[in-house]
Amino acid sequence: MGITAETAASNEIHDKLDKVRGGFRAGTLRDVNDRVTQLRQLKRFLAEEETAIARALRVDLGKSATEAYATEIGFVISEVDHVLSNIEKWTSPRKVGVPLHQRPGSGRVVPEPLGTVLIISPWNYPLQLLLAPLVPAIAAGNTAILKPSEIAPATAAVIEDLLLNYLDGRVVQVVSGGVEETTELLAEQWDHIFYTGNGTVGKIVMRAAAEHLTPVTLELGGKSPAIVTASADVTVSARRIAWGKCINAGQTCVAPDYVLAHDSIADQFVADLGTAITEFYGEDIASSPDYGRIVSDRHFDRVSALLDSGGYDELAFGGFADRSTKFISPTVVTGVDPTSRLMSEEIFGPILPVLTYRDLGEAIDFVNARPKPLALYVFASNDRDANRVISHTSSGGVTVNHTLLHLAIPDFPFGGVGPSGMGSYHGEAGFNVFSHLKPVLRRGTKPDPKLAYPPYTDFKQKLIRKFL
Repeated sequence: MGITAETAASNEIHDKLDKVRGGFRAGTLRDVNDRVTQLRQLKRFLAEEETAIARALRVDLGKSATEAYATEIGFVISEVDHVLSNIEKWTSPRKVGVPLHQRPGSGRVVPEPLGTVLIISPWNYPLQLLLAPLVPAIAAGNTAILKPSEIAPATAAVIEDLLLNYLDGRVVQVVSGGVEETTELLAEQWDHIFYTGNGTVGKIVMRAAAEHLTPVTLELGGKSPAIVTASADVTVSARRIAWGKCINAGQTCVAPDYVLAHDSIADQFVADLGTAITEFYGEDIASSPDYGRIVSDRHFDRVSALLDSGGYDELAFGGFADRSTKFISPTVVTGVDPTSRLMSEEIFGPILPVLTYRDLGEAIDFVNARPKPLALYVFASNDRDANRVISHTSSGGVTVNHTLLHLAIPDFPFGGVGPSGMGSYHGEAGFNVFSHLKPVLRRGTKPDPKLAYPPYTDFKQKLIRKFL
């Protein structure tokens, strides 16, 4: 009986897994200098293969070269630079004070790598969301299997074909494929699984991890609101919300999913949204080199169906679509029914529902009545309104008077809360998530007082109670 294609693919996966597991056992990244070398090689890959990467992102998502660099290539380079600037500090033992009854003694928390990790990326930022988690994984001393998204095949091919020209194959391997390959990977035992994507698959990942008691990081999503208060600069707010919504044609996990605008400024806000979008992309948005496309026919149909499902009174801007080119224009709808499909599902596309409110407490209650979002945006010219929203809502992260930008702060932990995610990364938070922070207590052998040992006399009990 011959070897089937499925058997060959399975054997290839296990060969790759054996290689990186062997690399970890051999101590390939035990020395911090070796980790630095791999991170610098990753940066070389991003710099030298920028043209090929940008071309692939254009094929998969219609991204402009500028957007490809800003949101994917340059983003990961910045992560590498930040880690290289801090890796000696993060990998050094951290001194911890010991209480009086433990002296003489010294305490240290020693970061150690977890082992071999699995990183599964989505399709919307197919380079960034695969390699940004890899940066702290390598910095912490782990080896990794990377699973790029099959829905962005051009980018996956570039990564599979070129990445190992730069990185040690004992440190990183790439496994391409779809559901079958992902399922096989999830059946294996890992030291950590890092998944970015939707909540439905997140549950599958978590169930698979539970079989081996494997820790997981789940970067999910949800309906991230933007609250525009009566005190906001309406024109600036509209421009910044339009920018955050239109990047990657709305296919961003932290994109504003809907807007709650104070009714006193709502009409102006909607008008300013249209003005901003036209300024960005021109009257003929489909011909703009700066506006992306929906990733696949299936996702085009999903987003189109949301718009066609109704649940709104007015199509205030846009509404144009072309399935042959997977183009959906930036679209603004008003008079939205809070129970409609547009408000029940994460849109993940360039449709922006605008709802109104009369009192800020009403907007806060609206947000809190729904699952906790990955991001929240509040636009206000006074701190009172902004602080009220921040203190009375829960979300993965907040940006005041802008959108998306909090995730680009290297020292900010990025992640969700509740259904929008579990765990966080970027900067030191990423290093910590891929590390075990091992406590180490050192004691000398002298003196060795008998106070702690039986028999316990009344005098010993009194002393023990006094010190503990």
